[in-house]
Amino acid sequence: MVGTKLPMLEDFERRKNRSRPRAISGCGGPWLYTFGSVAGSPGGSPGRPIDDDEFAAALDGLARFEARPFVAVATSGGPDSLALTILADRWARMRGGEIRALSVDHRLRPESATELRLLGAWLRRRGIRHEILVWTGGKPTTGVEEAARAARYALLAAWCRAQGCLHLLLAHHREDQIETYLIRRRANSGPLGLAGMSAIRELAPCRLLRPLLGFPRARLSALLAAERQPAIADPSNRDPAFARARLRADPRSAAEDECLSAEIRAHGGMRRVREDARDRLLAGAVALHPAGFAMLDAELLSAAPETVEAALAALVMTIGGGRYPPRRARVARLGEALAAGAARGHTLGGCRFVRRRGGILVLREPARAAAPVRLAPGESLLWDRRFLVSLPQTAREAVVISYLGAAGVIELYRRAGRPRPSPLPRLVLPVLPAARDECGLAFVPHLGYRRAGAAVPLFSFRPAGPLTTAGFTVV
Repeated sequence: MVGTKLPMLEDFERRKNRSRPRAISGCGGPWLYTFGSVAGSPGGSPGRPIDDDEFAAALDGLARFEARPFVAVATSGGPDSLALTILADRWARMRGGEIRALSVDHRLRPESATELRLLGAWLRRRGIRHEILVWTGGKPTTGVEEAARAARYALLAAWCRAQGCLHLLLAHHREDQIETYLIRRRANSGPLGLAGMSAIRELAPCRLLRPLLGFPRARLSALLAAERQPAIADPSNRDPAFARARLRADPRSAAEDECLSAEIRAHGGMRRVREDARDRLLAGAVALHPAGFAMLDAELLSAAPETVEAALAALVMTIGGGRYPPRRARVARLGEALAAGAARGHTLGGCRFVRRRGGILVLREPARAAAPVRLAPGESLLWDRRFLVSLPQTAREAVVISYLGAAGVIELYRRAGRPRPSPLPRLVLPVLPAARDECGLAFVPHLGYRRAGAAVPLFSFRPAGPLTTAGFTVV
């Protein structure tokens, strides 16, 4: 190991019986290493540590795992994620499994690399394998916090996909949930947002699990104190430029936190009921095609308005590939227009809604489709946030992935002569995914067309916003 900070490990051993936090300057800013308390914990009182049985019960209440579980834990080196890592490691070892501690170096602070090397040393002493994932490339000048969060989840999910790890644990706890609620309440969030964070969230390669949402921060701090485990404090957690830091600077009583937690659970219960109604409606009224379009039974529009709006919003996310659901007012207007039975089409969130044979055809809006992208042999990507595309390593040349387009339909007819009638609606043909190479149109998977000798990419409809997911989980 290299770096001027690492010799402080021995200094920690000499001071490990001290419980008072001490700031240590270096590498561009102060670090706060703690043994018994966490800055911002109520009254500085550590409380009672979370024990192994409580943690096992929290995980068992969320999900099921393999006989020998393999679990990733997002670990920043801060007190919350370090406590989670220790608990998860003991839980996995007792079941013959293992964890992998994953840290993301955003490269936003000069001292981050040295901090993570120190974290790695702590984890090695516990026999925990540790990997550092680096956010490379340019960084935005605005919206850094949101961009860093997106990059972090992308790196963690990519690691889980590559390693076949189905479970990623996050250390969000009760105070994090309360802060999320307060931030959304001040922003006049709707009832779904006021439910806070779900204890389970599904990503394409893995599921995110938050087993600590029911535990206060003080109990995590108490665990570190009992373990004589120091932690690294991120200075951004105390930066008043961030809303969470401002909330933490305004302490609440334990009674206030209990009251707020009850409000969050009530909103979560209501959200679960609404999601169940939405999912039942989608299951009975929507036929989703692997070519990336859907047929909607018009009878859906006679259900309760809020259920219809929730179903339409989910459909727009899936077919339109959006990152965020459309605004409720726009979804409501769409529902009213479709219920009125107007013959003309409607658009929302990158989707077209067109009346067809007594139903409603929902397809990608061509003007909002993703740009073409080059795919080299051996590469995979999620294109247009809807199609997982991979080109075998054995392919002789790269291909360009794009939509077929109106010109591509004409080219297809020219190449295929008089093709068999397509079972797909004609409106859908221009927005079917296709592959092209230097000789032109090479492959249109959902029409069964392949030019002789052309490379064949594998296409799978895997929208980033699936039509249904694991139901909202209340803790």
